[in-house]
Amino acid sequence: MAEVKMQSIYKQFGNTEVIHGVDLEVDDNEFVVLVGPSGCGKSTLLRLIAGLEDVTSGEIEIDGVRVDYLPPAKRGIAMVFQSYALYPHMNVYQNMSFGLRLAKTDKQIVDQKVRDAAEILQITELLERKPKELSGGQRQRVAIGRAIVRDPKVFLFDEPLSNLDAKLRVQMRIELTKLHRELNATMVYVTHDQVEAMTMADKIVVLREGYVEQVGAPLDLYHNPANLFVAGFIGSPAMNFMDGKISGISDQAVEFELNSKQKIQIPCQPGEQAAAGSSIKAGVRPEHLELTGDSDAILQGEVFAVERLGGETYLYVQTERNNELTVHATGDKIVSVGDSVSIGFAPESCHLFDGQGQVFEKLAP
Repeated sequence: MAEVKMQSIYKQFGNTEVIHGVDLEVDDNEFVVLVGPSGCGKSTLLRLIAGLEDVTSGEIEIDGVRVDYLPPAKRGIAMVFQSYALYPHMNVYQNMSFGLRLAKTDKQIVDQKVRDAAEILQITELLERKPKELSGGQRQRVAIGRAIVRDPKVFLFDEPLSNLDAKLRVQMRIELTKLHRELNATMVYVTHDQVEAMTMADKIVVLREGYVEQVGAPLDLYHNPANLFVAGFIGSPAMNFMDGKISGISDQAVEFELNSKQKIQIPCQPGEQAAAGSSIKAGVRPEHLELTGDSDAILQGEVFAVERLGGETYLYVQTERNNELTVHATGDKIVSVGDSVSIGFAPESCHLFDGQGQVFEKLAP
């Protein structure tokens, strides 16, 4: 397998620039997920690696060789698409072997590669079937098998699970993670689903409007988001945000004034731009909010929706300051729509964001 390096990558369609100077490194055998909302440029970036789009400027290397001027067939990549892209008139064996046969590979080698891939993907019994006789999950396995037999340096996945139902998506996430481990493969995976990103990736690249917002391990991004966008995008349910202002500053903390009655000392580095009286946002994950007694409450509100998922419950609360908060509770918590609740949280679990959406650096505990 191989490393992928992208240096100062720009991409324009006509006069519209959609990728803005991206620098990215994918290590050997790493599973990297490109994630972001629709239109952020993640699929375009993947297509640039694949050679399906030409870079406007910048360089792409795979396994130490510059490839941005090479056609897709000579880049050592294999791509799995959202639509499966199987030939309907060919059976599974023929679909998986098509690229090798086109390259005039020896028949015995082709047969061995196809059957080895089929065994890994547990589709050996499907080799004689046509695509129309397969389920969505089986078709996706065939598409992945077609990529495996090519023994590529890098696997590229463009939202491969988005056509599957919810249960099958969970199953395929696990199978792809297992496949990555078995093949020791370098994989770059595109999705808009941050749950897929969190559960599958060694490293996540968060994109917005053609810019890289943050790169890091899933839990690093979850616990230490670089800005308001990453904090709100990574995590399901999303982080809660509350408006307030700075009422005091010290070297070790910022005093966050939620309202005239509540001033909370948040341990963080205030930064040069912080000033008393400036508007900021506080962010708290749902699992860090807790229902509490009135004497310990920071917020009061009314429950307007309850989601019971068995082992856990999510409460949706409208606060007196008109913020909508999501509170994670145990599955057996007895709370109903219309109930008034008191909510508290530990100051150290709180993130602060300035007017430009940049996070205040948290102090180590």
